[in-house]
Amino acid sequence: MIRRFFAAVIVVGVAAALLVIAWPNLFGLAEAPVVAQLVSVRALTSVIAVAAAITLGLVALLWAGARRFLAALALLAMLFALVNGAVLSTRGFGDESFPTRAPAELSVLTWNTLGDAPGAERIAELIIAEQADIVVLPETSQETAIAIAELTREADRPMWVYSIAFDYVAKARSTSVLVSVELGRHEVDDTVGNTTVLPSIVLRPLDPGGLTIVGVHPVAPLPGELENWRADLRWVDGICAGENVVMAGDFNATADHFRIVDPSAAVAGLGFGECQNAGLLTGNGAVGTWPTRLPPLLGAPIDHVFVSPDIAVTGMRVLTEYDGAGSDHRPVVARIILG
Repeated sequence: MIRRFFAAVIVVGVAAALLVIAWPNLFGLAEAPVVAQLVSVRALTSVIAVAAAITLGLVALLWAGARRFLAALALLAMLFALVNGAVLSTRGFGDESFPTRAPAELSVLTWNTLGDAPGAERIAELIIAEQADIVVLPETSQETAIAIAELTREADRPMWVYSIAFDYVAKARSTSVLVSVELGRHEVDDTVGNTTVLPSIVLRPLDPGGLTIVGVHPVAPLPGELENWRADLRWVDGICAGENVVMAGDFNATADHFRIVDPSAAVAGLGFGECQNAGLLTGNGAVGTWPTRLPPLLGAPIDHVFVSPDIAVTGMRVLTEYDGAGSDHRPVVARIILG
């Protein structure tokens, strides 16, 4: 009797834990310790759950005395995997089809370079290949950004360079943005605050009707940085407002950490502030951008492009061909049309 009671307690406890991990926003726990990290890798935890369910099922066949208990745990693991799969399917497992670029389209590229790891030539090669007009490079020094701009200028793609650094000890504490000269000049807005540990940058247009460009890099939700991470996401949520806004970078956050921007748009209406996520809008919201050592569908989609509602997103891709370039992040490119 006592053994059955404890078995029931364990089953109920496991069910509750898996429900929180699978649907954290139901309980307001998406930013809670452990949950914040696990929910970022839904696909990976689903694979682990399926493997656990198979193992438990096989053991249950051999151990008659614990068959019901183990079968119940196996069933919970399978249900957990199915719920995660359903959630990820609504976000999109990837649609990399890009139509021929229209004259009115702009290309937005973001890549966390892990402290300039790919090198200026490789980054410039990507910018030129994608004909990028806006390039957000977290963990990229001003020196490397200038070298990149010199290379793109030689390829008839001149770009302005804007960089910010919290210090010059670690390149991870730098963020650089390159903007096509065709989009006009910008100035850094240092009146709106910043993220706490790693720098973000807000560029305001000097010309009327120009684009506001925000390059962001919230700190990762490590156990010792959770409060700073939450503060960073609140800052991001407040900064993306108004018209003609493009925000991109390494957000260290997945759709589970987004806010509701447009309830009528269902999943695609998730974002930050007034801005919507290009990945969710194009069916690429479940494609992992970190780490490169994992297949895209098992990784965490934490690198993003967001746009204000007046901007249309015509396509987005997570680029896997640069997995061996040195960074542990994948580049993300999106095409947009201004309203």
